[in-house]
Amino acid sequence: MKFFKFLMFFMLLVFISCQDQNRKPGIETAKDKEAEVIEKLASAELIAKKFPGISSSVGDHKLHDASLLDSIYSKRNYKPIWTERSMREDLYRSIINASQDGLEPEDYHSSYLKRNLANLAQLDDQQRSLTEIMLTDAFLGLASDYNSGKLDPAEIYDIWGVERNKIDLSGLLNYGLEQQNILAAIDSVTPKHEVYKGLKRSLETYRKLAANEENPTHIPDLEESIKAEEKNERIPGIKRRLKELGYWEREISDSAYTYDENLQEAIKKFQENYGIETDGVIGRGTIKTLNKTYQDRLEQILVNLERWRWYPKDLGRQYIIVNIANFRLHLVKNGDTISTHRTMVGTEARKTPVFSDHVEHIVYNPTWTIPPTIRANDVIPSASNDPDYINRKNFSIFNQSGELLDPSQVNWSSSKVRGYTFRQEAGPTNPLGLVKIIYPNQYMIYLHDTPSKSLFNKNIRAQSSGCVRVQDVLDLARELLSDQPEYDDEKIKSILDSGKTTTVKVTQPVEVHHLYWTAWNENGSTRFAEDIYNRDAAVYKLLTEN
Repeated sequence: MKFFKFLMFFMLLVFISCQDQNRKPGIETAKDKEAEVIEKLASAELIAKKFPGISSSVGDHKLHDASLLDSIYSKRNYKPIWTERSMREDLYRSIINASQDGLEPEDYHSSYLKRNLANLAQLDDQQRSLTEIMLTDAFLGLASDYNSGKLDPAEIYDIWGVERNKIDLSGLLNYGLEQQNILAAIDSVTPKHEVYKGLKRSLETYRKLAANEENPTHIPDLEESIKAEEKNERIPGIKRRLKELGYWEREISDSAYTYDENLQEAIKKFQENYGIETDGVIGRGTIKTLNKTYQDRLEQILVNLERWRWYPKDLGRQYIIVNIANFRLHLVKNGDTISTHRTMVGTEARKTPVFSDHVEHIVYNPTWTIPPTIRANDVIPSASNDPDYINRKNFSIFNQSGELLDPSQVNWSSSKVRGYTFRQEAGPTNPLGLVKIIYPNQYMIYLHDTPSKSLFNKNIRAQSSGCVRVQDVLDLARELLSDQPEYDDEKIKSILDSGKTTTVKVTQPVEVHHLYWTAWNENGSTRFAEDIYNRDAAVYKLLTEN
């Protein structure tokens, strides 16, 4: 045992030694005998004189959190932090490498630190003490942005239900110092989800594509869609654009205007990869997507990297993740995707919100209690105009005391109607279908079946009132009850056949995440979804403004 411990200790020393030997030359160019450590260059007395006079910026460089800087240094009696050359250089490397994650190194004082760290021996006392402070501020800003994102989504959206990732920046800095490993401290708050990692690979690819793109073909907008075998003068330009994007390998004739079968196949493949209705019809949406440049796509990738810094670091051991923009739901367990389902989500007017929660129970043969918005905007106006509407829809109406009301006796012009509860009973016309999966939340959102199953065949499926309709949702429900053998297929069938509303508690922990992302890397290829809620451009603008 002693020999084993010694061997492990020896291997660790070799690993650390190899790390040091393999470290590339850093930003500091002074010779060792000239490279005084910052502990000598920036004394506690010099640093203390900078506080509390440090404002929100140093020269042209805006500080991320001047008050936190003051707190950190005061607790250390203003003793300098960046006394080790290797620590300074590792932080600088992390700042430069942040561009690989779509972050801007200049946000973390890269030019200031490059100039000063490369010339430490030539700096005066004031410059050295400010360099010390700027190093700390750069660490705080970089770690915060990796952990929680550069932007605060709660300030962008009226509805945002994902709790912001918390971080103790002071504690993280202390951890890095104690371990003498700033790289490990920063890595600990960097997103580890596979979608984020894939987007980093896509970022590298699309930066090169955007840099090499010259004069991409632009296709004029359409008045009417182009259908199979129709002629249109845009056809040669469409082929050129498809060739630029890697979807067309045949020759292109400027006189060939017919939308033939070969072009239809190329258009369908393009539509599928870009989340457009795969109908082979060239409409305005397809033209708009064809006209997007590599720079446009690069910006889209940057936006989605930022989104993944907003999302939970730990999605759970077992979780349901809904990509609202791509109309897909995935059930994931221990890192493996158990099943994937098509979904329908909220329209532009009734968006499905972004939030996280956990599954509580499943309801078979569900009734549907009409949400307030649908009740006010749809049900009450329809019932006012059609005396048979309530009976035809199999609705029950209850007053505020819980009494069942006769629809024919309701005064539909009364303001009291808005306070009534409308419930659609279980049955073939119920829009929730055979089952709903409940995770109680303030948005009254849940997963459910639908009798309109043909709608899942469409590519664009933003057609609900906010809740998420799920294809083959009975299979999903079965997986959620897999730890309860009494609810086998025979038992569930008997419940469904009874027609009675039955609630079953989910006993295994399952998180639910409704998220929104429009770019990802799948099997080595970058895929894009239609930005159904028109959010990408606004986020990119904020990223580049700040």
